[in-house]
Amino acid sequence: MKDTGVAPEAWRADFPLEGPAGEPIDLSRTFRSHGLTSLPPMRPVQNVLEVTLPSEPRPRIVRISESRPGYGTISAVGSPPGREEGEELLAAVRYALRLDEDLSPFYEMAASDPQVLWVTKGAGRMIRGATVFEDVIKTLCTTNCTWSATIRMVSALVEHLGAEAPGTPETGPWGHAFPTPEAMAGAGEDFYKDVVRAGYRGRYMLTLARSVIEGTVDIEAFDAPREKLPDDELERKLLALPGVGPYAAAHIMMLLGRYSRLILDSWTRPTYARLAGYPATDAEIIERFAPYGHYAGLAFWLYLTRGWISDTEETRDADLQEP
Repeated sequence: MKDTGVAPEAWRADFPLEGPAGEPIDLSRTFRSHGLTSLPPMRPVQNVLEVTLPSEPRPRIVRISESRPGYGTISAVGSPPGREEGEELLAAVRYALRLDEDLSPFYEMAASDPQVLWVTKGAGRMIRGATVFEDVIKTLCTTNCTWSATIRMVSALVEHLGAEAPGTPETGPWGHAFPTPEAMAGAGEDFYKDVVRAGYRGRYMLTLARSVIEGTVDIEAFDAPREKLPDDELERKLLALPGVGPYAAAHIMMLLGRYSRLILDSWTRPTYARLAGYPATDAEIIERFAPYGHYAGLAFWLYLTRGWISDTEETRDADLQEP
């Protein structure tokens, strides 16, 4: 394995690459499910995903990869965790990778769509952060800016405000957990202006962190089943957060496993036009994926990101079935 500057692995645990209904799980696709997986406290290194997870008494650096056929493995660095901590780390990884999400209904729909058929080999699990708060803050850092600016802002937040795990490199954000609302609320406005260089987003981050601490926003409750929190209500709650507009709300909903909204922005629109071979209005794009119902946004996202992993055999097999 490539040297990543952290301590050797001290503990390992395997998990089956199979969803609740027996559907396959492709770890490579999962690791590249969206851009936030390349932001700290996550980073893909070759075919391994490193993540710094919150844990007691200190965060833990873990590595996730494939092991024997049909299984993935999680390993921790530093001293071996006790039984309880090890179970918590495995549960945290299952949560982050959405291993318990049943995608079989989506695969049944995709199987009849030649342009999305390839996903049935195990794509579609959208990695999420350790908390809803983390995913909301990261999404705010993607609004109206370049990707390099997003990297700068998230890296600064994690490096300067995130708790350190054992084996953390001396410099940089790697090995730091994502900062808590308390840590972010405790940083002054100058920090967001001069260190994070977040611009107007700094005010939104501070306001959100303080609202979470004060209890006026129960942001973790947003991660609830659709039966308890319908999509329309969830969207309204997200749009009420500081700095969250339609794009950000759709993006956060995708990370929450709510796929009814399509992420329509300055990247997805032209990418769809290029892949489809013609310019399309938002209404036309929405109509194209409407048959997927609650999975419309997921089908749209996977349609756009198929090329993120080059697999000659996969592409050939799918292309044979395209009109």
